[in-house]
Amino acid sequence: MTKTLTSIVLVAAFASATNAEPLSKAKKGDWPMWGGSADRNMVSGERNIPAKWNIKSGENIKWKAPLGSQSYGNPVVVDGRIYIGTNNNGNLRPGIEGDKGVIACFKEATGELLWQATHDKLPTGRVNDWPEQGICSSPWVDGDKLYYVSNRCELVCADVNGFTDGENDGPFQDEKYKDAKDGDFIWKLDMIEELGVFPHNLATSSPVGVGDVIFVLTSNGVDEGHLVMPNPYAPAFVAVDKNTGKVLWQRSDPAENTLHGAWSSPAYGVIDGAPQAIFAGGDGICYSLNPKNGEILWTFDLNPKGSTWELGGRGTKNNVISTPVIYDNKVFLAVGQDPEHGEGPGHLYAIDATKRGDITKSGKVWHVGGEDFHRTMSTAAIADGLLYISDLSGFLYCLDVETGERRWRYDTYAAIWGSPYVVDGKVFIGTEDGEVIVLKHGPKMEKLATNDCGNSVYTTPVASNGVLYVVNRRMLYAIAK
Repeated sequence: MTKTLTSIVLVAAFASATNAEPLSKAKKGDWPMWGGSADRNMVSGERNIPAKWNIKSGENIKWKAPLGSQSYGNPVVVDGRIYIGTNNNGNLRPGIEGDKGVIACFKEATGELLWQATHDKLPTGRVNDWPEQGICSSPWVDGDKLYYVSNRCELVCADVNGFTDGENDGPFQDEKYKDAKDGDFIWKLDMIEELGVFPHNLATSSPVGVGDVIFVLTSNGVDEGHLVMPNPYAPAFVAVDKNTGKVLWQRSDPAENTLHGAWSSPAYGVIDGAPQAIFAGGDGICYSLNPKNGEILWTFDLNPKGSTWELGGRGTKNNVISTPVIYDNKVFLAVGQDPEHGEGPGHLYAIDATKRGDITKSGKVWHVGGEDFHRTMSTAAIADGLLYISDLSGFLYCLDVETGERRWRYDTYAAIWGSPYVVDGKVFIGTEDGEVIVLKHGPKMEKLATNDCGNSVYTTPVASNGVLYVVNRRMLYAIAK
């Protein structure tokens, strides 16, 4: 593509993006992406969401639907359909057997499986595509299409109807599975084949979309020995035209400084009048990029000076699994590691996103870390001057969003992989022990309920159209009064 043509494509792609209102402030009704909107703030404006339910007696259970054997994808709800990343064990779609990556589409009203998009495992095995993990990416749904990252490190554009409409839409005509209950792909960007990416263990990023542009991390990482980057200058961050799957720009900044892998997801916001795409790099640095061309606006090192990286998580330096949250011209982001590396000191920062350059010192609004905060995979939820975030050690924190001062801390006595979710005056958090604990939203800690969900809840609850959706390892529950 010539330089002139590239410029034309960029201008056209961003014509609607820069004029769009990216943040759904009320976040009522549908929940079209991870975090509900491009700011990624885990807060909903829904009402009448119950604090208590019982999966055995059926109290407040509207319906339930089986998933695979391990489910890590978070629900996305749009136009009467629910989309969830899982695996194929349990044979969701009759006739397809074995370990696969799956996006399952359910009918919002009843939980009926409408179709599933199926992706075979990569032949390289666990170094690139860990067994049984399925698809961890949460789609972005926009109109009649959805976009997600498959277990094969593909950015996928699919038809929301699958093959239920009997048509094979778009230029992509090579679907392996083409029955009425299968997914219909419009285009695929194979980031391994086309961009040279080496996803470590699994590609997991949940894309954020604004206008005609998709932003996503590629999950480029180290080899099986955890010592060498097979392709350090493959892109880590990309912007893609949602209509064609063509790469608009790419950056490989973390390069050989990547610590392990890159499993975060990007955010987008207009901060002090300037659009910014926020990426958490595999080097533990937060990058703000100009959405039009990928140029760096600012960087912030999330690891304190003198931190050291050691194999197996024994050091004090961390990478980032959490998703940046944009709120009040600031970015809120914490560090963590693969849960297999165990507990350790973590760090949570509030960053002034109006500054430029290396703002590691000048951009720090406040910081919580060390003994006061541990490694985390959690994304923050911010509402009414309070910030909620959890850590792998099982603590749920309530902090003052302006100062970082702790208002309270609740111990769930179980590991937490997901994120807190604020809705209807309540804070919901799932645990590895299979509970969803509900606390009152506010500066004073008050526990409202503990709900047994029968299996580990590694995901984040989502509310949409008056219903709360909770995913454990094997089941999707629709919860309503």
